[in-house]
Amino acid sequence: MRTPDLRHQSRRAVLGRGVTLVGVLASLVLLVSPHAHAGGWRLPPFTNRFQYQLQTGSSGPGGIDLTLCAATDHSSACLSPLVVDIDLYGPDGRTPNVAAVRAIHARGGYAICYVDAGTWEAWRPDASHFPRALLGRANGWPGERWLDIRRVALLITLMTPRVLGCARAGFDAVEFDNVDGYANSTGFPLTSSEQIRYNLALANLAHRFGLAVGLKNDDVQAARLASTFDFAVDEQCVQYRECGLLEPFLRRRHPVFDVEYRGSLATACARSVPGLTVVTKALSLRASPWGVCA
Repeated sequence: MRTPDLRHQSRRAVLGRGVTLVGVLASLVLLVSPHAHAGGWRLPPFTNRFQYQLQTGSSGPGGIDLTLCAATDHSSACLSPLVVDIDLYGPDGRTPNVAAVRAIHARGGYAICYVDAGTWEAWRPDASHFPRALLGRANGWPGERWLDIRRVALLITLMTPRVLGCARAGFDAVEFDNVDGYANSTGFPLTSSEQIRYNLALANLAHRFGLAVGLKNDDVQAARLASTFDFAVDEQCVQYRECGLLEPFLRRRHPVFDVEYRGSLATACARSVPGLTVVTKALSLRASPWGVCA
């Protein structure tokens, strides 16, 4: 996870602040169950029951609470998680969270594996495998530094065991975080083309292991990546009025899940793009708070 405000500060410099919300086709069909891709991996379902919990807690299998009732923008609704995005590793920080994945599937849910592919994290079990030459500036979170994504072959070698871990744990998909380094102050002269090259290599890696793959936060390049990525996970596109950039996914009937950290649930739901799933969370990304647009 990265600092949303730092990320958007650099992106506003590229986009300007006048990006408008773009409506999607009124005939968009919202699917209830996951649909299969020709390559064999399952895409997430269209659902408002998206949960983003990167911090394990004291309750639930593998520290993931699957029984909580979401606050919604309609008080009569009570929803539990269905599409659940969690860290690859369980409470010990070293072992893939098989218990949580099995519990998600037992409830008929869909499990997304969080893997940070754009920054080095000091606490990860493979942190010592990353050469110092790959490490750039701090990204705003303690113990994290941007990676030199120009070294695609080396990074894919380092990411392969992580993605294999997702597959062996039974996850349905993987979402790679911090894949928008070119739009941030990384310490490296990264370009958008170099970012696309790395992102496509990550997508191909996920597909090689039979996993669907989600694009994380690189909204500016969504039009060029939506044909390869299977869904999108975004943070604060409502707050920064950038959700329209993700329309290429919705046109392909591929889900988009947005997480908002500021403002009220009712406001976030009202300002969203049709067809896009919006939830509200705290930056700590524990099980709760969790707000859902009904």
